[in-house]
Amino acid sequence: MGSRSHEESPWLLENGNPKVLTKDMRHGRTAHNMSSSSLRKKSELTVISKVPYGFLRNFLANLQEVFLGTKLFILFPSIPLAIIAHCFGFARPWVFAMSLLGLTVLAERVSFMTEQVACYTGPTVGGLLNATCGNATELIIAIFALSNNKIAVVKYSLLGSILSNLLLVLGTSLLCGGIANLRQEQKYERRQADVNSLMLLLGLLCHMLPLLFRYGGGSPAVVAEASLNVSRAASLVMLCAYCAYIAFQLWTHRQLFEAQVDNDDEGQNDSEEAVIGFWSGIGWLVGMTAIIALLSEYVVQTIEDASNSWGLSVSFISIILLAIVGNAAEHAGAIIFAFKNKLDITLGVALGSATQISMFVVPVCVIVGWILGIKMDLNFNLLETGSLALAIIVTAFTLQDGTSHYMKGLVLLLCYIVIGACFFVQTTPSDQLNDEVHNVMLKPATDAVFRA
Repeated sequence: MGSRSHEESPWLLENGNPKVLTKDMRHGRTAHNMSSSSLRKKSELTVISKVPYGFLRNFLANLQEVFLGTKLFILFPSIPLAIIAHCFGFARPWVFAMSLLGLTVLAERVSFMTEQVACYTGPTVGGLLNATCGNATELIIAIFALSNNKIAVVKYSLLGSILSNLLLVLGTSLLCGGIANLRQEQKYERRQADVNSLMLLLGLLCHMLPLLFRYGGGSPAVVAEASLNVSRAASLVMLCAYCAYIAFQLWTHRQLFEAQVDNDDEGQNDSEEAVIGFWSGIGWLVGMTAIIALLSEYVVQTIEDASNSWGLSVSFISIILLAIVGNAAEHAGAIIFAFKNKLDITLGVALGSATQISMFVVPVCVIVGWILGIKMDLNFNLLETGSLALAIIVTAFTLQDGTSHYMKGLVLLLCYIVIGACFFVQTTPSDQLNDEVHNVMLKPATDAVFRA
């Protein structure tokens, strides 16, 4: 039925015939893309098909697929509202809120566009593209915050993304999936979970070593310099490990991850046809990335004003609100697949995203800071690193037997609530937070002056 409609409307793609995902090409899709696809809806092109000019038909069809092809289309007005609010000097907390909502729908659309482009590049390039763009929003926000010397915001936001994926997304998914499937046992590929758990534990080790330098004695200047050097070396190791993880997933042990696709209903083939042409997809991807960069800059500039206006600490907004709202589309998709008893996809979303942030986004931020001359390290402080360690350990124990029930999800969700309450009561004023970051950056230079 889907192919027949394309034969009747060949103008849908600017390069001719529609591209259908084969089994090899579908392997290039990540669980992140499949999760986001649950929030997509088909667009009716009956009216557009009557437009007499081919170029105009193609352009209007692209617009309709991009803006109306998602169940989150109602959030698109928040993008121009955020820009207008910023340009006309509206209350900065409103700019922050509108920017967050805009980032939510843009993150889902970027996932859609990467999948469309992957239809034309083959499984290998498509898988690499999906792995790179899977958490583009978090990476762009972190880089903008880093360029503004808001190192604490960078660490908080990345930590929040990892915690929300491991505890909130996975916990809610297992809880809802367990309740919806009480009379049948829920199973998943345990070996895939083991690989992600090992990667997260390696990342945790790289976070703990710089923290231990602080409690190992020595002068503050020596400790700060040693912690920074260890962080940069560990970041290079983490990037190498992530490259090996990508090779493991796409080439050497791809069979461990194929269950995510093979378990899908064959009746969903219509949704796996490309509806956007290659160059159109590239153009939309570049444009959306530019808008994400603009909204990310708004978020970074207004987060402290939102903190003061709402009476919430910067740590709570960065760790909890940014993570929940910014990844809402991805999180909703993971829960929907858990309802359908497709936990391989749910685990691929939660664990895969957490692994990508921990082993790719975090070390990239350290390397970018190194290039920019900013002292970004892997020391996330005691409370934050402790929360990360407990989240990884609890998640690893939860997934060790390859089966699931609602009690496991409930425990993970309660752990997230307790950690969220901890950061809620943590009161660190934004100005004090900036002073701490400034002092950390200037301490080695100041100590050197006094020694001289």
